[in-house]
Amino acid sequence: MKPAALKYLHSAGGVIFRKLEDTFEVALIATKGKTVWTLPKGIIDKGEQPEMTAVREIEEETGLLGRIVDALGENSYWFYLKDENTKYRKTVTYFLLEYTGGSMENYCWEVDEAQWFPVESALQKVSYKGDREILERAKRKLEALTG
Repeated sequence: MKPAALKYLHSAGGVIFRKLEDTFEVALIATKGKTVWTLPKGIIDKGEQPEMTAVREIEEETGLLGRIVDALGENSYWFYLKDENTKYRKTVTYFLLEYTGGSMENYCWEVDEAQWFPVESALQKVSYKGDREILERAKRKLEALTG
């Protein structure tokens, strides 16, 4: 068997939030038969800025519109696709977005479900450590907004 090919991907996404009385809610998406809960994100198209991608992907995957209020940093990880014999290094740039409109009834076919969660519940619900770290950063920034 020949060695796996190496490819690099760059995506963008984010944490979209809304304020409800004394708490913040964030949107998560479910994939893989609702077994994985994660943050919305997607591949940056040629010529597209990460900020544009984040806004577009969040709208596609959750049905929600938002405006960027801050950057949340990057997360990188490896994954392997056996049928391609390819190892991927994926870097995702995340942003914090304030919800401005739209409806979760309009999420795309790639997503099993989109749902609002209080921040603390979202921290428990996400499937990946990297998402939890980004949500922790978002939580600190949201607390600073109200602080």
